[in-house]
Amino acid sequence: MAKSDKEPGATGPPVIRKAKAPQTRTGLVRQARKINRALAEVYPYAHPELDFENPYELLVATVLSAQTTDLRVNQTTPGLFAKYPTPEDLAAANPEEVEELIRPTGFFRAKTKSIMGLAKALRDEHGGEVPGRLEDLVKLPGVGRKTANVVLGNAFGVPGITVDTHFGRLVRRWKWTDEEDPEKVEALICEIFPKSDWTMLSHRIIFHGRRICHARKPACGACPIASLCPSYGEGEIDPEKAKKLLKYEKGGLPGQRLKPPPDYPGQAAPPMGAA
Repeated sequence: MAKSDKEPGATGPPVIRKAKAPQTRTGLVRQARKINRALAEVYPYAHPELDFENPYELLVATVLSAQTTDLRVNQTTPGLFAKYPTPEDLAAANPEEVEELIRPTGFFRAKTKSIMGLAKALRDEHGGEVPGRLEDLVKLPGVGRKTANVVLGNAFGVPGITVDTHFGRLVRRWKWTDEEDPEKVEALICEIFPKSDWTMLSHRIIFHGRRICHARKPACGACPIASLCPSYGEGEIDPEKAKKLLKYEKGGLPGQRLKPPPDYPGQAAPPMGAA
């Protein structure tokens, strides 16, 4: 996908030209949509990386994912949902038992309070069902806009931008915005793309951030969209060294889901305690 310059007869890796940062609003929209199309080719299988069977499971799993990996959540939730398969079950649980089940996700006392609180709210205010409106979701304990957009986009098919740390980092590297506040980032990106793109755009960017464009050392030399990036060169540009930085299926390693979608080209993640 990336274009490069190489003199005839030259040896060694091709030299990739650093893309210019967009200077105008029109240029920004064109560059952003070009990157989205490129990412769609790189990650045609992009998907939410939390295992879930219904909106309730996705909501709880997303709350548990704060300050931990999706893998750790996916390794933890099977036991949690086996014991508390409905909001009514979780609302009536013994908090100490819930704490023990979700301990591997970290901050387990605060998370127990949040997920039991939202379970009680679902039971008492929503008939045991997860609401399909942003304004209702954000009123639940432990649920902010990011969590609400994850649930709406992936459990209800309602388009939304999910601004997590990966999303925010990449849109700033691509010079789409210099905002740090997630809600401002969300509003600005929503203006660049049609609503129908929002959910999949989020998946693609988060996939790219987790696999290639890492926070500390992006794998620039192995990046398939390097020629589109105005921040090319912030990370490792040597192709062979960059390849060693690739994660999950791009690095030949298991993904984060124990039950990935059928079209996922990588390996399923191992359950808790597996070698």
